[in-house]
Amino acid sequence: MKMKPEEMYAKMSPWRLFFVVAMPGMISMFAMSVYSIIEGIFIGQTLGEGAFAAVNIAMPLVMINFSLADLIGVGASTPISIALGRGDHKTANNIFSSSVVMIFLAAVLMGSIMFFAAEPLSRMMGADDVLLDTSVRYLRTAAALGPLATIFFAMDNYLRISGFVKTSMIINVASNLLTIGLLAFFLLVCGMDVVGSSLAASLSMCVCAIVALVPFVMKKAILKFTRPHITLSMIKQIGACGSPVFLNNVSGRITSILMNISLMTLGALTLGDGGGQTAVAVYAVLMYASDLCWPLLYGIADSIAPSLGYNWGARNYGRVKSIARCAYIGTAIVGLVSMSVLFFFPDVIASWFVRAEDVKLLEIATGAIRIFCFAYLFRWIGVTTQSYLTAIGKPAKATLVSVGTAFVFPVVLLGALWHFGLDGIWFNFVGVNIFAAALSAALLVFLSREMRKNSYTEKI
Repeated sequence: MKMKPEEMYAKMSPWRLFFVVAMPGMISMFAMSVYSIIEGIFIGQTLGEGAFAAVNIAMPLVMINFSLADLIGVGASTPISIALGRGDHKTANNIFSSSVVMIFLAAVLMGSIMFFAAEPLSRMMGADDVLLDTSVRYLRTAAALGPLATIFFAMDNYLRISGFVKTSMIINVASNLLTIGLLAFFLLVCGMDVVGSSLAASLSMCVCAIVALVPFVMKKAILKFTRPHITLSMIKQIGACGSPVFLNNVSGRITSILMNISLMTLGALTLGDGGGQTAVAVYAVLMYASDLCWPLLYGIADSIAPSLGYNWGARNYGRVKSIARCAYIGTAIVGLVSMSVLFFFPDVIASWFVRAEDVKLLEIATGAIRIFCFAYLFRWIGVTTQSYLTAIGKPAKATLVSVGTAFVFPVVLLGALWHFGLDGIWFNFVGVNIFAAALSAALLVFLSREMRKNSYTEKI
């Protein structure tokens, strides 16, 4: 199941490398999207519109908790890959060991805050008296198991860095299959509500986090646990490299809060009583529909990152360009296919999550998907560029893309498109990704100039 990183990342042909690492990454993310879709179907079809809206309100807070693991996991992966590319295994092992400790401590802190402040946090997210209790119970369940569950997110990065590409894929697929099994058991057999959904996902991640730790505990990976020596400079380095992903996640969650509040307002204005809940439920349908496509883009971009960082550390800039080119071609194809599927089958996709008797919700969701789908004509550019810049240690530039995509562009367009009502909200996603693509193109031009300059300097 393991390939030597120095052989795979430094010597394998770019397209072969792409298929060796990107295909397992896509399969892992596809399994995640299948779970997400099945979760949406279970909640939408068995629990109804109210549960759907409550989960959508609580989810941003759950994802903020997981985003801390991403901050440290992705932030540590970049200097680890670069250190390995330079042959500095001691530094790589120390960063790895320190990051696992940091993830656990951060999850304990954030989980405690989320558990004990679940009610005011849910109200801040826009939950009314009808949705509050369900949102609070969903949030507290996720928070209670968060300290171990969050480690799962980071271990995926460390497995791929160590050459356990197929192992990473198998663990990810197993995690989602286990979650689906637990979801069916808790909701259909035990008769639980949305707490069963939160419990299924959290328990699955806890189990798979333990499994993912085995190669490192057994000392079979290139990365090994050592006594962690955490320094301020290391924390700054991890924070800088992980900030694009972290700020993207946190900004996206803040944007989701603003979207939920706006949807409650616009929904009531345009749809009448109960319209706010309906609008939030449509937004949840869009997020689940997006889970058909977005994980595939992320799977490619994220799985290629270790090879980019390794070759950047080895100063093999020509190979960096070749690998990045493969990633852009791959994500462009996925983006085009995703847009086509969403455009031609919006009613089918909406019907997965909406009961047939909820005619109004089904009609609005179908129209929203048909507008939203055009975001995927452009979304692949920003996703790939952010991952590319993060992988080679350009966190400031990557942060521009991430924060622009997740917060600045959506908020600006939220105000600009307000008078278009709910259609303005759905089109917001399209406009955001157009702006992100333009910004990414500009940053890539500057990066190309820098790489040419570095190559010329080293030849001299």
